[in-house]
Amino acid sequence: MTASRGFLRRAALAVTAGAAALVLTACGGDSDGAGHDMGSMASESGSPKAGSSGKAGAGGHNKADVGFAEEMIQHHRQAVDMAELADSRAASPEVKELATKIKGAQDPEIETMSGWLTAWGEQVPEDMAGMGHDTASGMPGMMSAEDMADLEKASGAAFDEKFLKLMVEHHEGAVEMAETEKAEGKYGPAIDLAEDVVTAQTAEIEQMNKMLDKG
Repeated sequence: MTASRGFLRRAALAVTAGAAALVLTACGGDSDGAGHDMGSMASESGSPKAGSSGKAGAGGHNKADVGFAEEMIQHHRQAVDMAELADSRAASPEVKELATKIKGAQDPEIETMSGWLTAWGEQVPEDMAGMGHDTASGMPGMMSAEDMADLEKASGAAFDEKFLKLMVEHHEGAVEMAETEKAEGKYGPAIDLAEDVVTAQTAEIEQMNKMLDKG
């Protein structure tokens, strides 16, 4: 009877120990899993996504962004003025096509940047692009009033050559301004637009230089 009770007691202890081991194993597995999950959550919520930049913060902008929008609006307006002259003055279909492309790209960008300024409580600059460099704060690549007057007087092949030379200079100025925005700006959409300007207008500079070489 004593031996039987001792056997039963040992069996009960073995079962209890086994159950405890199972519980500990399960808890250990859950603990590891929970630790991993919490680490993932902290990583996802506490740090920026790969590729995101602090300078592209939602809605944030700085003085460089404001200056970029104000000046690039004026710069684009003058390019559009120049492009509109090509419709009735250019001899080359290629020049006319390029001018149409420039106007089609830059008109919407003017509207976009004007919207930014309004949202930021800033004044959209008055349209003085046609008056030239003299009233445009010395922005790089801006044509002088005399340059614009000479372009308006030209026609045919002479217009084509003058237009291409002036627009190359104009685009180079825009690229310079856009590079400054990329380096100093904070507002994500403005930085994106600056990158688009660099890409598009660098390609158009190459195209226009080839057209001038052919001429």
